[in-house]
Amino acid sequence: MEDKLVTLAILTYAKAQILKNVLENEGIEAYIHNVNLIQPVISSGVRLRIKESDLPHALQIIESSAWLSEDVVKGEKESTPKKKEEVRKVLIPVDFSDYSLKACQFGFSFANAIGSEVVLLHAYFSPIYVPTIPYGTDNFNFQIEREESVKSMIETVHKELNKLSDTIKKKVESGEFPNAKYSCILRDGIPEEEILRYAKEHNPQIIIMGTRGRSQKDIDLIGSVTAEVIERSKSFVYAIPEHTPLKTFNDIKKVAFVTNFDQRDLIAFDSLMNAFKSFHFAVSFVHLSTDNDAWNEIKLAGIKDYFQKQYPQLELHYNVVKEDNILSNLDKYVKEENIDVICITNYKRNIFARLFNPSIARKMIFHANTPILVIK
Repeated sequence: MEDKLVTLAILTYAKAQILKNVLENEGIEAYIHNVNLIQPVISSGVRLRIKESDLPHALQIIESSAWLSEDVVKGEKESTPKKKEEVRKVLIPVDFSDYSLKACQFGFSFANAIGSEVVLLHAYFSPIYVPTIPYGTDNFNFQIEREESVKSMIETVHKELNKLSDTIKKKVESGEFPNAKYSCILRDGIPEEEILRYAKEHNPQIIIMGTRGRSQKDIDLIGSVTAEVIERSKSFVYAIPEHTPLKTFNDIKKVAFVTNFDQRDLIAFDSLMNAFKSFHFAVSFVHLSTDNDAWNEIKLAGIKDYFQKQYPQLELHYNVVKEDNILSNLDKYVKEENIDVICITNYKRNIFARLFNPSIARKMIFHANTPILVIK
């Protein structure tokens, strides 16, 4: 079947020429249409068209403003970025609970499938600031007690991490966990901040974390480490509720991909397919709608047809879920369709939006026993 041309963007002639050069440097054929042949430089707007199969890659390029940098404007070829670490990490924050072991089981199976390395990270907080106290003999005793308390806490953390490591070794030996390379890291600091700092430094392929599921009280929402990591991480985040029956990524048969018909959803879905190409599952595109608008069905069908061309081996479906009671309706849909994982794109949002209008992903991790895969 012939690969048809689609319009990527409508730009001024100058910008279209710049973007055309950038795309061609990336191996994407690009064509400029509707040019004012008499005075092309002052054309009010031209169409930059590409092959439909190149759309996800091209969208990733134009989402970044780097293509309009000074070097590109001058017509110079973009400098090749330095290669990051060859082996991408699978980051598993652990707190020595049963949730940690469940996260480890998923993490080791994922790392084994993609040839990656597992990093077990535990962050503990030791008090640094001491409240002001009157000068006297008690001051010296207080300092000694504090130092002993911190020393005891660190010793306990080391023992717990060694115990977890021994448990993992036994599970690898018994064949319950695949034999993937792993390392353990301890960091002193607030857990969510240390997890995010490590992720920024090493850019892991995925962060896999356990959640407390339905039993968690609403009062704990703001302080949840998982919710904060979901909101602020640039990596994939896989949140596993305590009662999920799944044990590894190979157990995943059906994924629900929640879409809002944003072009970033196309980029996110393409990232999902590339990251999880070692696994095989069916995908349902789901749109959360406030009414029974037939146009939503048409757009969903269009998305399905587009990705069916891009990924002919995939089994694809689509559905509309009413948003009047989003959590219960989505939960009902998940049960009726036997969905194993809910996949959500979580676009960057400012602090006020995060506090006063929690994202779907943040709400879902406390109201479902279905794992959530979040793509930033």
